[in-house]
Amino acid sequence: MVKVISRRSLEIHPVYDIGVAKDHNFLTLDGLVASNCFNKSHSMAYGYVTYQTAYLKANYPVEYMAALLTAISGDQDKVQMHIANCVSMGIEVLPPDVNRSGVDFTPENSCILFGLSAVRNVGLGAIETLIQSREEDGPFTSLPELCDRIDLRAVNRRALEALVHSGALDSLNNNRRQLNADLEFVVDWAQSRAKDREIGQGNIFDIMLSGGAADTANTANNNGNNATAYDAAPKAPPMEDYDPQERLRLEKELLGFYISDHPLKSVQRPARILAPISLAELGEQPEKLTLSAIVMISAMKPITTKKGDSMAILQIEDLSGQAEAVVFPRTYARIGMHIKTDARLMIWGKVDRRDDQVQLIVDDAEPIEDVRLVTVELPPSIAGDIVQQNRLRNVIQNQQGEDKSAAKIPVVAMITHQGHRQVVRLGAQFRVKDPDEAVLALNAADFKAKAAPLVSA
Repeated sequence: MVKVISRRSLEIHPVYDIGVAKDHNFLTLDGLVASNCFNKSHSMAYGYVTYQTAYLKANYPVEYMAALLTAISGDQDKVQMHIANCVSMGIEVLPPDVNRSGVDFTPENSCILFGLSAVRNVGLGAIETLIQSREEDGPFTSLPELCDRIDLRAVNRRALEALVHSGALDSLNNNRRQLNADLEFVVDWAQSRAKDREIGQGNIFDIMLSGGAADTANTANNNGNNATAYDAAPKAPPMEDYDPQERLRLEKELLGFYISDHPLKSVQRPARILAPISLAELGEQPEKLTLSAIVMISAMKPITTKKGDSMAILQIEDLSGQAEAVVFPRTYARIGMHIKTDARLMIWGKVDRRDDQVQLIVDDAEPIEDVRLVTVELPPSIAGDIVQQNRLRNVIQNQQGEDKSAAKIPVVAMITHQGHRQVVRLGAQFRVKDPDEAVLALNAADFKAKAAPLVSA
């Protein structure tokens, strides 16, 4: 440990990434240069790295985002956030595919293919076995063929179930429930064939299907006869696929988030208008401002206070990420019927940074199926007229009622010019209490307005 005891100016000199042996402006008692005062040119180094990454993102966006997703693949929150960034950049992130995916996220034309290493319960050994078989003998065409070609000691049943439910075997059969049910029969069948091959003994069914060929060992390795054997592999009775919600739930268990679809994707466009702040940006918002967000409850923890009142701590998510939310007893008494796992809600609340953790304190919530908004058609001549703007503002503010906090219905302006339509979300101060009364008042003031649901029936 050294201590700086003096300093003096050496005027202006070129800066190099080395220390100066003598006459440095920071000296220690024994004449050594203080180690933490070397001219490292950190700013220039960071600036150069920033330039490099900006260049790659601008000129090779697919490759850059694939590398970024691979680098942070262990942090599911960041992966989800950057997948949302990919969507906003017009880059589609495709689900894992046993016939195309590599170990890591890989670029494929203008898309990014999900890496098999990001699928839970599928180890590196299993992935290498699958890729090696694929490269040597071509793509897999069916579940029986896959199980017959690979070493089932490396790719066990648990890994196969994970591949099924994550969507990695959709190219073989899109019915994930059927595939999962078939596994019980196909794995035992494939293991039996593998044992027969080890001892050089052909399967009796393969011999019959090959026309009674004497060379049973060759029969087991004949592609044409194998194709027939795969068709004859035992399967479960035909069944319908999982319902969409269950299919997505199982997918999320294995990937940590939704990838093939998302329960909020159908309301993505209106969500940007009504709730422009995503959960990934929650930490950047001021604490006293009321925010709105369209979210899904991924988990909830009910709590009973010392007074016996009910409240809840929620894990909420949108297309950009996740956050924690708190519903205190007074609010829970009003909206508790809506607080359920997998519920899609529009919520209103304020940011709280208690204990160095960002939370959303929920003030109100409503199922997105019940959310309505007021739209006002504005030609450019009215939209750009300050007098008309004041008239519109007065009409809307008169519809807020005495308790302005109860005005939750957003108002959206639709400005149409030469066939182009621009949607403008009016601020939180222009929300109204009753959409139908607001529409009547706006139409009476010669503004063309209507009330509409967020989600179409």
